[in-house]
Amino acid sequence: MAVSKYMENQCQRKMAARLLLLVCAGTLLRSAEARDPYDQLSDSYKKGVDLALEQLNTHVGVKHHFRFLRTVEKREHDAGFGVQFLYHQFHLKPTRCAKGTTSDPRTCQFRNDRPLMDCAVCYKAVSGQIEANPDPYVHCIQKPRLTKEMMTTREDHWKKMTYATGGATIMALATG
Repeated sequence: MAVSKYMENQCQRKMAARLLLLVCAGTLLRSAEARDPYDQLSDSYKKGVDLALEQLNTHVGVKHHFRFLRTVEKREHDAGFGVQFLYHQFHLKPTRCAKGTTSDPRTCQFRNDRPLMDCAVCYKAVSGQIEANPDPYVHCIQKPRLTKEMMTTREDHWKKMTYATGGATIMALATG
């Protein structure tokens, strides 16, 4: 009888350990998904990343999907009435999934044998939607090929976009 009771306790312990392992694995998976850097972005910044990914994926030379890795810099200019100007510099990392093989590239594993893409987007958003006017600026290049001149061009584009809106506001106040 004691041996039978001992075996029963051992079986219950193994089942409890397996259940605990299963719960821990599920929690770990859920927390890993929740930590996807893309999910941490606001909707306005996600739209800019999506625009860059869309343009990158239409390029003939790009054979694999890319995923958002991290933000380098963010800028925001609130022009009022739900109008924002956004600048976002970020890195995209290539994945192992070839283009056209998956409906959700965020499930693809990163690959470490290719350079990061350094991207900058600058655009006007009204109520969270990217406006076509002025044309959104999107520039992506492999990080090792990014030059100071390219960085200056990005900066100039941001200044031009935000200065144009500030100038109109000042003129309206001066004539009002």
